[in-house]
Amino acid sequence: MRHDELRAVCDQHSSITRVFWRSTVIDAAIYREWVTNVGRRDAYSRMAHILCELIVRLRSVGRIEDHVAYLPITQAALGDALGLSTVHVNRVLQDLRRDGLISTVGSRFHATDWAGLVRAADFDSTYLHQRAAQTGAGF
Repeated sequence: MRHDELRAVCDQHSSITRVFWRSTVIDAAIYREWVTNVGRRDAYSRMAHILCELIVRLRSVGRIEDHVAYLPITQAALGDALGLSTVHVNRVLQDLRRDGLISTVGSRFHATDWAGLVRAADFDSTYLHQRAAQTGAGF
Protein backbone atom coordinates (compact mmCIF):
# COMPACT_ATOMS: atom_id res chain seq x y z
CA MET A 1 0.00 0.00 0.00
CA ARG A 2 1.36 3.41 -0.86
CA HIS A 3 2.01 5.79 2.03
CA ASP A 4 -0.38 8.47 0.77
CA GLU A 5 -3.18 5.88 0.58
CA LEU A 6 -2.38 4.63 4.07
CA ARG A 7 -2.42 8.20 5.43
CA ALA A 8 -5.80 8.81 3.80
CA VAL A 9 -7.25 5.66 5.39
CA CYS A 10 -5.83 6.65 8.79
CA ASP A 11 -7.23 10.19 8.43
CA GLN A 12 -10.68 8.76 7.73
CA HIS A 13 -10.62 6.05 10.41
CA SER A 14 -9.09 6.99 13.75
CA SER A 15 -9.49 3.43 15.06
CA ILE A 16 -7.10 2.17 12.38
CA THR A 17 -4.61 4.87 13.37
CA ARG A 18 -4.81 3.70 17.01
CA VAL A 19 -4.18 0.08 15.98
CA PHE A 20 -1.12 1.06 13.94
CA TRP A 21 0.17 3.23 16.79
CA ARG A 22 -0.32 0.45 19.36
CA SER A 23 1.47 -2.01 17.11
CA THR A 24 4.39 0.41 16.75
CA VAL A 25 4.61 0.95 20.51
CA ILE A 26 4.59 -2.81 21.16
CA ASP A 27 7.25 -3.43 18.51
CA ALA A 28 9.45 -0.73 20.07
CA ALA A 29 9.04 -2.23 23.55
CA ILE A 30 9.97 -5.69 22.29
CA TYR A 31 12.95 -4.26 20.44
CA ARG A 32 14.19 -2.50 23.63
CA GLU A 33 13.81 -5.71 25.64
CA TRP A 34 15.78 -7.69 23.08
CA VAL A 35 18.58 -5.12 22.94
CA THR A 36 18.82 -5.52 26.71
CA ASN A 37 18.58 -9.30 26.44
CA VAL A 38 21.45 -9.67 23.98
CA GLY A 39 23.54 -6.79 25.32
CA ARG A 40 23.35 -7.23 29.08
CA ARG A 41 22.31 -10.75 30.01
CA ASP A 42 24.52 -13.80 30.11
CA ALA A 43 23.70 -16.83 27.96
CA TYR A 44 21.80 -18.62 30.73
CA SER A 45 19.52 -15.62 31.35
CA ARG A 46 19.07 -15.00 27.62
CA MET A 47 17.92 -18.56 27.05
CA ALA A 48 15.59 -18.47 30.04
CA HIS A 49 14.21 -15.16 28.77
CA ILE A 50 13.41 -16.37 25.26
CA LEU A 51 11.74 -19.47 26.69
CA CYS A 52 9.61 -17.34 29.03
CA GLU A 53 8.65 -15.06 26.15
CA LEU A 54 7.69 -18.01 23.98
CA ILE A 55 5.55 -19.47 26.77
CA VAL A 56 3.70 -16.18 27.34
CA ARG A 57 3.15 -15.67 23.61
CA LEU A 58 1.96 -19.24 23.10
CA ARG A 59 -0.38 -18.92 26.07
CA SER A 60 -1.91 -15.76 24.59
CA VAL A 61 -2.95 -17.73 21.50
CA GLY A 62 -4.02 -20.87 23.37
CA ARG A 63 -1.10 -23.04 22.19
CA ILE A 64 0.27 -24.11 25.57
CA GLU A 65 -1.19 -25.97 28.49
CA ASP A 66 0.33 -26.50 31.92
CA HIS A 67 3.65 -24.99 30.77
CA VAL A 68 4.06 -27.67 28.10
CA ALA A 69 4.42 -26.73 24.44
CA TYR A 70 5.79 -28.02 21.19
CA LEU A 71 8.59 -25.78 19.98
CA PRO A 72 9.81 -26.94 16.58
CA ILE A 73 12.89 -24.74 16.75
CA THR A 74 16.46 -25.86 16.23
CA GLN A 75 19.35 -25.07 18.52
CA ALA A 76 20.93 -23.24 15.58
CA ALA A 77 17.86 -20.98 15.29
CA LEU A 78 17.94 -20.33 19.05
CA GLY A 79 21.63 -19.50 18.74
CA ASP A 80 20.93 -17.04 15.94
CA ALA A 81 18.21 -15.35 18.00
CA LEU A 82 20.42 -15.13 21.09
CA GLY A 83 23.81 -14.45 19.56
CA LEU A 84 25.19 -17.79 20.73
CA SER A 85 26.89 -20.71 19.02
CA THR A 86 24.97 -23.95 18.66
CA VAL A 87 27.40 -25.61 21.07
CA HIS A 88 26.78 -22.88 23.66
CA VAL A 89 23.00 -23.20 23.20
CA ASN A 90 23.28 -26.92 23.85
CA ARG A 91 25.28 -26.35 27.04
CA VAL A 92 22.88 -23.71 28.34
CA LEU A 93 19.87 -25.94 27.70
CA GLN A 94 21.67 -28.72 29.59
CA ASP A 95 22.26 -26.28 32.49
CA LEU A 96 18.57 -25.28 32.55
CA ARG A 97 17.60 -28.97 32.58
CA ARG A 98 20.15 -29.78 35.30
CA ASP A 99 18.78 -26.93 37.44
CA GLY A 100 15.27 -28.37 37.12
CA LEU A 101 13.83 -25.37 35.27
CA ILE A 102 12.95 -27.14 32.03
CA SER A 103 12.65 -30.55 30.46
CA THR A 104 12.67 -31.38 26.77
CA VAL A 105 11.91 -34.41 24.67
CA GLY A 106 12.35 -33.73 20.96
CA SER A 107 10.38 -30.58 20.25
CA ARG A 108 8.26 -31.00 23.42
CA PHE A 109 9.22 -28.33 25.94
CA HIS A 110 8.09 -28.19 29.57
CA ALA A 111 8.83 -25.34 31.97
CA THR A 112 8.97 -27.57 35.04
CA ASP A 113 9.75 -24.64 37.38
CA TRP A 114 8.03 -21.57 35.91
CA ALA A 115 8.86 -19.29 38.84
CA GLY A 116 12.50 -20.37 38.73
CA LEU A 117 12.66 -19.81 34.97
CA VAL A 118 11.18 -16.33 35.39
CA ARG A 119 13.79 -15.53 38.07
CA ALA A 120 16.63 -16.87 35.94
CA ALA A 121 15.47 -14.72 33.03
CA ASP A 122 14.67 -11.62 35.09
CA PHE A 123 11.49 -11.80 33.01
CA ASP A 124 8.70 -9.24 33.20
CA SER A 125 6.09 -9.77 30.50
CA THR A 126 4.72 -6.22 30.52
CA TYR A 127 6.81 -5.31 27.47
CA LEU A 128 4.65 -7.72 25.44
CA HIS A 129 1.55 -5.62 26.23
CA GLN A 130 -0.70 -8.63 26.66
CA ARG A 131 -3.55 -8.17 29.10
CA ALA A 132 -3.61 -11.82 30.20
CA ALA A 133 0.16 -12.23 30.45
CA GLN A 134 1.42 -13.03 33.91
CA THR A 135 4.93 -13.71 35.10
CA GLY A 136 4.15 -15.06 38.53
CA ALA A 137 4.00 -18.66 39.69
CA GLY A 138 0.21 -18.67 39.26
CA PHE A 139 0.59 -18.45 35.49
